[in-house]
Amino acid sequence: MNGQKIEYEKINEIKNSVDIVDVISSYIPLIGKGKNLFGVCPFHDDSNPSMSVSREKQIYTCFSCGATGTVFTFLQEYEHISFIEALKICADKAGIDLNIKNYKEKTKDSELYEMYEVASKLYQNNINTNEGVEAKEYLNERNITDDIIKEFKIGLALKDNKLTKLLKNKKYDENKVIKSGLVVKNGLDMYDSFYDRIMFPIEDASGKIVGFSGRIYKKYYDNKPSKYKNTTETEIFKKGEILYNYKLAKEEARISGSIIIMEGFMDLFRAYSVGIKNVVVSMGTAITKEHANLLKRMAKDVILCFDGDSAGEKATYSCSNELIKLGITPKIVRLEENLDPDEYILKYGKDKFIEKINNPINVMEFKMHYLKKNKDLNSTVDMSEYVNSLIKELNEIDDDILREITLKKISNESNLDIEFLRSKLETKEKEIRPIKKIEQPKTNMYIKAEQYLLYYMLNNIEVIKMYQNNIGYMPTDKYRKLAFEINYFYKNNNYINVSDLMISLKDEEELINTMKEINILNLKDEYTKEEILDYIKTIKDYNIKVESKRLKDLMKMELDPIKKAEYAEKILEINKTNCEVGE
Repeated sequence: MNGQKIEYEKINEIKNSVDIVDVISSYIPLIGKGKNLFGVCPFHDDSNPSMSVSREKQIYTCFSCGATGTVFTFLQEYEHISFIEALKICADKAGIDLNIKNYKEKTKDSELYEMYEVASKLYQNNINTNEGVEAKEYLNERNITDDIIKEFKIGLALKDNKLTKLLKNKKYDENKVIKSGLVVKNGLDMYDSFYDRIMFPIEDASGKIVGFSGRIYKKYYDNKPSKYKNTTETEIFKKGEILYNYKLAKEEARISGSIIIMEGFMDLFRAYSVGIKNVVVSMGTAITKEHANLLKRMAKDVILCFDGDSAGEKATYSCSNELIKLGITPKIVRLEENLDPDEYILKYGKDKFIEKINNPINVMEFKMHYLKKNKDLNSTVDMSEYVNSLIKELNEIDDDILREITLKKISNESNLDIEFLRSKLETKEKEIRPIKKIEQPKTNMYIKAEQYLLYYMLNNIEVIKMYQNNIGYMPTDKYRKLAFEINYFYKNNNYINVSDLMISLKDEEELINTMKEINILNLKDEYTKEEILDYIKTIKDYNIKVESKRLKDLMKMELDPIKKAEYAEKILEINKTNCEVGE
């Protein structure tokens, strides 16, 4: 399959060998309601089960945000992976051999991915040469073993301009080379952006290299450069959307039920070296909504383990606030003696660190400690400020039990009546929202007839035949294109199935979007022939109305009386045929 297209038949075989219900239920809990199963949609901020999964149709549909698709679409969206990678996951589950080791999926950003891969291989080669001895020694002194270096593809950028020459020799577009951030241009000359730095490749959620972070390792006495330097952000590298080590950590996080966020690469490598692999790094940027979505999909418990100094404490407070705003209540690990996780493990060992990780404190316990710093609680002013701050913090927390536990602690510390404190809290009412269909734009009777007819065509051969016998033409362009594809699929396969049609059209974004729009109508499964014929008649009325207007306009402009009479006759003729529809 090297560079070749994977046949539709193979894709369909894999799709039919797995059950979408089994796959999706391995990621989110599903509960049965009638013919379908429902779960909390992971693709928007959902609190009630609004995602329906149909075993019969082998599709999922969220009636709140409109997310719809096949088992492959779900995996692509959930795991942030390509179609080919989703296909491979399903093939492995089904025990089907899919040799795609050398398969390259071409996208508009393919050259960027390729350049980062070329750079990574060069950097990895450099660190294993004589010129890489000093860098290797530096890493080894930091107890970063050769196994870790290999596992994380750690490399070295030398001051030899080799990468620029290599990318030029491979004939990559010069503008894209500059855009990649790997090379800089000065006048007519081009130079490597990174040199004399240990290079850490940054991977996206699917494991593709999308950028680098370079760390200095030599001793500088004058003009000391920044400790870390990252590649510039591109379409495929945005720090606010990437968690370092996500690809390797996600399975460990699912198994353990928790994900640990640390501040630095060295901390992560140290944790990894002692067997703690459910760790990610947030790339030195504030936690974003995209980060939160990734974390929610990895594990129920999110643990912050930052540096033990005051800067780490401040970062923990700030990060915990951001996570709470985004719907995650984190747990906290604080390290003594101002040590970072790397130093702590080296000084106290694996077991003591694991004990810390296994016994985190709750976020409000941490905040109580943080907010009372530099305050004299014997002072009524300081005590009042401290209690008010905690009440404000508690109002952001959704966990009723955590709120109650914290209230008791505040009451004990302040000698204030717990009922008085409770009265200061905002009431957190559980919002009960019925599952409802996504709001559809207002449509006229003709558009509605097209949509409803397409819905039943997607699910019933009989309706396809009735369409073919009576219309064969939809007035709206996007619906006409979808009707054509439904007919084409049926003609070639002698059946209709929504998920199979979606797979056959997977590269046709406009058609897929139209299918999604039709699918979320969520009409009743049963229909009568009278209903279908009514939709058909409405569409025919519209077609005739449009054609009549066109002929009338032509007749008005026509000067020849004979041709005018011909137009009039055609108008009468099409109106006569209007009343006839059949099964």
